[in-house]
Amino acid sequence: MTDRIELKGIQALGTIGVLPEEQERAQPFEVDITIESGLSKSGQTDSLTDTVNYAEVTEAVVAIITGEKHFLLERVAQRIAEETLKIDLVEVVEITVRKLRPPVPHHLQHSAVHIRRERI
Repeated sequence: MTDRIELKGIQALGTIGVLPEEQERAQPFEVDITIESGLSKSGQTDSLTDTVNYAEVTEAVVAIITGEKHFLLERVAQRIAEETLKIDLVEVVEITVRKLRPPVPHHLQHSAVHIRRERI
């Protein structure tokens, strides 16, 4: 049985996009992340050391969005997956990265990429 930790609506400003103005000016992004991990031990011990610390995951997400420049949401999602899978007890991660103000000439609530990666 696999348990899940869900972190919804992590927001940060980043310079991600193909257009020159997207590389020059930070814009808002939102990330949802679901982590699959065995949580039965932490459910019994009530100890943070027996589970995935979601503050650590959130910090990694924000650091990637604010501290790295990329052209594609696909790359941002991959970077978040790579860093999250380095955390002990994380077996699988699903990530959705949303660009909240995509530069298109029509109304579009957001653009998004969703990926799933497993620990090798």
